[in-house]
Amino acid sequence: MYLNCHTYYSLRFGTFSEKDLLHLAQENDVKQLVLTDINNTSACLNFVREAPKYSVKPILGIDFRNGVDQCFVGIARNNKGYQELNEFLSYHLHHKIEIPIHAPTFKSIFVVYPFEAILLSDKEEFLAHEFIGISTKDLRRLPFSRLKRYTNKLVVLQRVTFRNKRDFNAHRLLRAIANNVLLSKLDDSEVANEDEKMHPLENLTKAFSEHTYILENTERLLNECSIDFDFSVDRDSQNLKFYSSSREEDERLLENLCMKGLPMRYKGKISHVIEERLKKELELIKAKNFVSYFLINWDITAEARKQGFYYVGRGSGANSIVAYLLYITDVDPIALDLYFERFINLYRANPPDFDIDFSWRDREAMTRYIFDRFDHVALVGTYVTFKYKGVVRELGKVFGLPKEEIDALSEGKGVSSSMDSMARLVLKYGKLIEGMPNYVSVHASGILISEKPLQHFSATFLPPKGFATVHFDMVIAEDVGLFKFDILAQRGLGKIKDTVAIVKQNQPDKANFDIHNVSEFYKDPVINNLIKTAQCIGCFYVESPAMRMLLKKLEVDNYLGLVAASSIIRPGVAKSGMMREYILRHRNSGRAEEKGHPVMLSIMPDTYGVMVYQEDVIKVAHYFAGLTLGEADVLRRGMSGKFRSREEFEKVKAKFRTNCLRKGYDEKLINEIWYQVASFAGYAFAKGHSASYAVESYQSLFLRAYFPLEYMVAVLNNGGGFYRSEFYVHDARMMGATIHPPCINQSQIVNVIYGKSIYLGMMYLRDLEQRVMERIIKERTAAGMFLSLEDFLDRVIISIEQLSILIRIDAFRFTQVNKHELLWKAHLLLSKNKRSSHPKLFTAKHQKFEIPKLYATNTENAFEQWELLGFPLCSPFELLLEQPKSANGQQDLQKYLNRHIDIYGYLVTVKNTSTHTGKRMHFATLLDQYGEVFDTVLFPPVAAKYHFRGKGIYRFYGKVVSEFGFLSIEVIKMQKQDYIPDPRYADMKTGNKEQFAKKRMNNAIGD
Repeated sequence: MYLNCHTYYSLRFGTFSEKDLLHLAQENDVKQLVLTDINNTSACLNFVREAPKYSVKPILGIDFRNGVDQCFVGIARNNKGYQELNEFLSYHLHHKIEIPIHAPTFKSIFVVYPFEAILLSDKEEFLAHEFIGISTKDLRRLPFSRLKRYTNKLVVLQRVTFRNKRDFNAHRLLRAIANNVLLSKLDDSEVANEDEKMHPLENLTKAFSEHTYILENTERLLNECSIDFDFSVDRDSQNLKFYSSSREEDERLLENLCMKGLPMRYKGKISHVIEERLKKELELIKAKNFVSYFLINWDITAEARKQGFYYVGRGSGANSIVAYLLYITDVDPIALDLYFERFINLYRANPPDFDIDFSWRDREAMTRYIFDRFDHVALVGTYVTFKYKGVVRELGKVFGLPKEEIDALSEGKGVSSSMDSMARLVLKYGKLIEGMPNYVSVHASGILISEKPLQHFSATFLPPKGFATVHFDMVIAEDVGLFKFDILAQRGLGKIKDTVAIVKQNQPDKANFDIHNVSEFYKDPVINNLIKTAQCIGCFYVESPAMRMLLKKLEVDNYLGLVAASSIIRPGVAKSGMMREYILRHRNSGRAEEKGHPVMLSIMPDTYGVMVYQEDVIKVAHYFAGLTLGEADVLRRGMSGKFRSREEFEKVKAKFRTNCLRKGYDEKLINEIWYQVASFAGYAFAKGHSASYAVESYQSLFLRAYFPLEYMVAVLNNGGGFYRSEFYVHDARMMGATIHPPCINQSQIVNVIYGKSIYLGMMYLRDLEQRVMERIIKERTAAGMFLSLEDFLDRVIISIEQLSILIRIDAFRFTQVNKHELLWKAHLLLSKNKRSSHPKLFTAKHQKFEIPKLYATNTENAFEQWELLGFPLCSPFELLLEQPKSANGQQDLQKYLNRHIDIYGYLVTVKNTSTHTGKRMHFATLLDQYGEVFDTVLFPPVAAKYHFRGKGIYRFYGKVVSEFGFLSIEVIKMQKQDYIPDPRYADMKTGNKEQFAKKRMNNAIGD
């Protein structure tokens, strides 16, 4: 009897989930129910999936509204009707147009108009599929309205939005948030009626007892509706069925591509092992109907190669020889002995994961290609939920709390005695709203390519970049048989591609290398020594302090070692304690046999019986706990967090323990192994995934080894990496580069290199407008170098504020005129000559001015750079108020081992973390006064006493310790050091205001 039910996917309106709605129906003995969220279909598929568990017949619809004004409710008679609804809503969402008051002539949809709307309209005629909805509160008006004569058109329209008073209060708060108003100012028209609740069926029948024909009409309408989606384990894939025109043709194409790839990949050395692996994979891919899935990935990567786009294929699909032969990945599963069953097995319903990374510049072009190439394409949605801080801030505004109270509450400081009851309400309702969906967004990478129109499953909306996006997330997509294609963006590939181009420009005689010839890089002792000594700054995935530390501890000097390290660094392995155990077993011969269980050692001999890769979960579950491969895969997927609460996962989890007990394992051992599985599986990589990352790392390392300056320019031009740009500039200087501030004759918008001279790009000048940069480059390209300030002003339209930035950074230093004099001249020239917005036909005659001799010191220049670029181009140690009292640096750590050291460091990065008891501690990476890197750790007692207060130089006193050969300092005390006063403003501090004003004019007129 309920035709108009909302969940919290009626965004900022509804108050509970689709499961809660079904539970409510079960409690009230409601056997069939229509889900009709407002202009949204996010809950629909899961509602259908869950409904049988509650003995409810699910029916789908949409509540079409403009704001809160209800136009009509559309109810799907069947799947065709549901698609019709989705197409109608999608059209209006895509074009951002209002819903019409009257519905179009739908084919498979029932339309229910609200009683109030029809009462106020002049609509007299109703089509066969159109009805008038009436609620319990509308009944009293029916006898006196003109609508009483439509006895065959009246149906029950009792809306369901709340369960109780608390829901209603939460709803009012959501509406205030949506309207950005104080709760006291919220208009009643924006709020649903408090009676929008689900009553027991018996009560509803009683309310309509004098109008039984309305109940009969409603029952008849419900009985004519049905919806069907297959959520079973053996469901058919809903992805594009055939890449070509038929299954047979797809299979022939896949086989031909593999045969073509064999001699190219294996250079004529095709062993029996390779042939057997290929045969086994092809048989399974065909049996599981994954042929088109592989061919679509091949199509995408083939187009990327055609366009000259760099990419990396990773994920569990990288365990596949078919993927290797199709050039979807560059990982050879034979050479790496990649576990076949992680890639695919007969019990696996979903295809393997292919994560294809493109450069951040190329990803959008590839996404556009996919949308143009295939018929039924959409991005996967995701739900952005209300988080604690956001909820508290929003509710704080709604209740009118002062900013300081909102700040305190959002930081989790709790309600102080000075706070009133409003603050307590913020926390009370914050807990209720926290976790509710706030809006539907776009999944980071997922694209759906379907056999049917995507509106068969959901309505779509258009995010800013203009790609249609479904209303549901990846978990629901997989439930219904839609498997996403992951197209990701990363900056590492942009760095590699740009470096190759920069080398061709800067060192054309050395540009004849093949960046894809990674097999040669693996054997290169120069590259492997960079890994072993952790000289990996700027290199993909291996530059962070944690990775640098791990590489040194493991003494990694080969590709396979880097593959393992790429997965060991993941949070789960560290959390389980197995990172440390792996290092111990790696460094100490015999420890694996002493500490490892024989079964674990036999399953994972290459990793000393330690779970390192995602497929190790499958191996342990299958061989150690005796689960089938299908059950083992359910366990692995459940550990990822996507399905952790699912019933099937809980069953497999229980069977893991039962089987282990049956095998006679000790309870302590079972607990230990389960803890390892549970703690790391969701964060570990598949081995093929790690191998793909290691390929890109080796490409980056090759470029750093042989073209370090060009590579560092590319790193900077691609937005840096783990560290601030300043650190990469420093690294380039340490490798022999001369760093120049921006210059109007030499610089581009991005950084550029000439020989060993790097000119910083104009992009670093924080307040310099993009259009000014483009104007300068365009004019210089068209008419040549600028000859003087006057020449520049004749050719480039620029304001005094923008010109001041360029002069202050010394971008006109080629004129050999002091920048203070240039600032005076710029002001005088621009004030005497009114600027036109059009280029001049003839060179202007400039008046000569008498300007006093002025000077700028190196210290002043450093502070100007600091202000304009964000960092000085000199060593920050040159700017200390007091010079260091200790000459110790990174090179001295070894001689101070197990002793105390006094050392100064310029802060590079801090990692704030917590112990297992929740106490704060810090790991910090710094530069010493000679430019070398060293690491410190502040354990909780010290971290509680001393705090890092932003960028700057700190003096440390602590103990030098070594862990597996990695040296660091356990800090005992530290102190931030002061810089000299900014000389540009120093006179203000002495009270000489006249001198200050003059210097201010010289330095930064117009800022």
